[in-house]
Amino acid sequence: MKKIWVTITIFIGILLGAIMVGPIMSEVETPRYEVLDSERNVELRLYQPMIIAEVELSGARKPTIGEGFRLIADYIFGNNRDQLEINMTAPVNQQKKQIISMTAPVQQKMEGQSWKVSFIMPAKYTIDSLPKPNNSRIMLKKVPSKKFLVIRFSGSNSDANLRNHENKLMNYIKTKKIDTTGFPKYAFYNPPWTLPPLRRNEVMIEINSKS
Repeated sequence: MKKIWVTITIFIGILLGAIMVGPIMSEVETPRYEVLDSERNVELRLYQPMIIAEVELSGARKPTIGEGFRLIADYIFGNNRDQLEINMTAPVNQQKKQIISMTAPVQQKMEGQSWKVSFIMPAKYTIDSLPKPNNSRIMLKKVPSKKFLVIRFSGSNSDANLRNHENKLMNYIKTKKIDTTGFPKYAFYNPPWTLPPLRRNEVMIEINSKS
């Protein structure tokens, strides 16, 4: 009987650890934005200018975000010219890359699956003060202020869950007749060991600045 209670106690301890560690580890710097409007779990946000570290990869969505995370994490953990460690931020962003083929007439089409994976750099840095990556695949970019329509949800970052909420966001956009641009972007805020009900995921799409 004693062994059973010891086992139960250990199990509860592990479960509580999994519940608590995810949110604690996720208490990192996030991008600065103002909520301009909201309806249930959909928000219109105005993001402040930021700097990102970005890498482009080809392949299926899940393998590319894993590889992109590894490459950029390697950069911020010291694989840069100054051997400087940069604080982790959230979220990790993933977006399809738009490939334009020159034809007559001009047309746009996706050729295979190409993705951009990015981390937002801490706000204290400028593009000049950030250490230069040793890996030439990692690009540091300035991103101007932009408006995004965003749907927030919990659960896993499975293709099915992302597709479900992306469809909800696109239906909202269609109903409200909102002019958007580019491909949807996926944002993941939590480490992989966070329990799915406690995770913060988002699908976001840029508002056309000309509208």
